[in-house]
Amino acid sequence: MQLIRSALFNLVFTVLTGVFSILLVLSRPFGFAAAWFWGRAWSATVLGALRLICGVRVEIKGREHLPHAPCVVMAKHQSAFETIAMPLLIPPFVWVLKRELFYIPIFGWALRALNAIAIRRSQPREALKQVLVQGKQFLEQGRWVVIFPEGTRSAPGESGQYQASGIMLAQQAGSGILPMAHNAGQHWPKHGFVKRPGTIRVRFLPYIPAEDVAAAKRGDLLQRLETEIEAATRAAEASE
Repeated sequence: MQLIRSALFNLVFTVLTGVFSILLVLSRPFGFAAAWFWGRAWSATVLGALRLICGVRVEIKGREHLPHAPCVVMAKHQSAFETIAMPLLIPPFVWVLKRELFYIPIFGWALRALNAIAIRRSQPREALKQVLVQGKQFLEQGRWVVIFPEGTRSAPGESGQYQASGIMLAQQAGSGILPMAHNAGQHWPKHGFVKRPGTIRVRFLPYIPAEDVAAAKRGDLLQRLETEIEAATRAAEASE
């Protein structure tokens, strides 16, 4: 039965993504706010379908840690869920993502319209420079920046190699860092077709103010973030 439900959800997800992507692109000439409205509507509709069809609910904790000023969000990366849900979780932002996503018909157009920072992972030095330059510009404009420090998705119980680009950006831009953990991979596996019923638990960890980020040694702060994000992720996974 869950296989059938997952197949139905994937069909609905594909249709919704196409429709909302077109609406977003068409609304972009009227300003970013108009496009962002459709981005949030897409997120809400997809998550509603995920709950209705597959029985996957979402629990969010730690919203009190969200700062008033734009910051760098460093989030655990396990599945497509966190990319889809993010517009509902934080204020308007830009993703740092692989450039290949721009080549997806229709959906890639929407990502371009939202000014995502699209990097070439095969050129790490140029990618880092792009993140630092464009990320700082967006933060100065009041947009948040979302970075997955592992670079690619990791399976539940596993941890990828954490990279310091988010810390470097925050230090150069004079902004703080908001860590985020979740267990989405248990219900929306990175290479799995079947969506498993249950609760995806999203947790924002205590915000690290700009002055603390600036004063920290990069390696020490990266280790702290990895330890805290992974510990919170394991706690969310163990609660299932």
